[in-house]
Amino acid sequence: MKPFIHENFLLGNKTAEKLYHNYSENLPIIDFHCHLSPAMIAEDHRFSNLTQAWLEGDHYKWRAMRTNGINEKYCTGKASDIEKFKKWAETVPVTAGNPLYHWTHLELARYFNITELLSPSTAAMVYEDASAMLQTKELSTRSIIRKMKAEVICTTDDPTDNLENHIKLKGSFEIKVLPTFRPDNVIKTEDPEIFKSYIMKLELVSGTEIRNFNGLLEALDKRHKFFHDMGGRLSDNGLGRFYFASFTFPEIDRIFKNLLNGEIISSEEAEKYKTAVMLELCRLNHKRGWTQQFHVGAMRNNNARLFRQMGPDTGWDSIGIAQNPLKISNFLSELDNNEQLTKTILYNLNPADNEMMITMAGNFNDGSSAGKVQNGAAWWFLDQKSGIEKHLKDLAAIGLLGRFIGMVTDSRSFLSYPRHEYFRRLVCNFVGEEVEKGLIPDEEELLKPLIEGISYRNAKEYFGF
Repeated sequence: MKPFIHENFLLGNKTAEKLYHNYSENLPIIDFHCHLSPAMIAEDHRFSNLTQAWLEGDHYKWRAMRTNGINEKYCTGKASDIEKFKKWAETVPVTAGNPLYHWTHLELARYFNITELLSPSTAAMVYEDASAMLQTKELSTRSIIRKMKAEVICTTDDPTDNLENHIKLKGSFEIKVLPTFRPDNVIKTEDPEIFKSYIMKLELVSGTEIRNFNGLLEALDKRHKFFHDMGGRLSDNGLGRFYFASFTFPEIDRIFKNLLNGEIISSEEAEKYKTAVMLELCRLNHKRGWTQQFHVGAMRNNNARLFRQMGPDTGWDSIGIAQNPLKISNFLSELDNNEQLTKTILYNLNPADNEMMITMAGNFNDGSSAGKVQNGAAWWFLDQKSGIEKHLKDLAAIGLLGRFIGMVTDSRSFLSYPRHEYFRRLVCNFVGEEVEKGLIPDEEELLKPLIEGISYRNAKEYFGF
């Protein structure tokens, strides 16, 4: 019987098979947004077992296990690694139809050459065989990256990070591992004490006294330049939504000083402060020729009780309300009016925003570069078959599919690179279906650059890597 993961997995017609195997399958990967640990790459870490490589930090799997009635001790608790893995194996069969089922079996096949379906009956064998392989040099973190043909990896780093591991990697690893500037903490004003503590840390690492808004901007500029000197060329912002409000500089200076004094600011003041900071950060990106990314639409930390116990990024997030297009338009217009809008990627988590985001991006493409402002890949809860297919359909209909810069892993796991394969197969199947319907010509001179572009070349050209 043919294994579940076979050479034509997700490829529903002969054209799709041709497109994938001829034009996409063997291209390198540019992973321009992920949450991999630079420290693990720098030390060429080897995982002791499959649980450590696969389950630690993976809130996708934790959510599924909890929904399956698995006790928290098997997710983030003190159960043994083998016990945790067996509970994951117990959960996998009920994830059928979920991307976790596809990703799980793609990863077992690609890294460990295991084609058996993961279930309680195969759990012990899979755990033992994969864990043994992970302890070898062939599946160290650097070897995994090489095996997946990654060419560039952009990690996600706070402005206060000293980037010591990126420094270690320079000259010691042939694959580019570059930092991405993620300044979210600068606009988290809800708790003045946490905010003040963060500003003190920024003050220390930047060597800049921060007593007013000008001091904050000077410190951010110094850290931005440090990232630039370390090879960073991207910023990223994880926002619930875009902010925009009219303000004056004296207003922002007063609001910032109030925050430093431990005062609670009003929602109107917060909107003004966040608008001002985000605009200044975008101006830094323009000044140094960076690309900026905006991940918007997540409603984070919904379960207050469990968030207090476990902290962020542990599986308590969901899709938020649709974005306010007027705020996005005003924000981007403010930058564009002053010719300070750099290359920009907009990722939306609410699928209702697809068409709005694609058309919004089109408003700010001025011919200075191909796809200068564009809607990024289907993200997080949309990073699955139907979400990716809807994104491709919407982008093809009202944007330029041929300029799409493609997929990112957005993952903390070194075993997540088959998500690029998953995406590429879905792209080839989508285009293959359109060809077989007679909606796209079956011409190599059109199809080859289209598929190669989305899979790899568009990102390489867009970022200049």
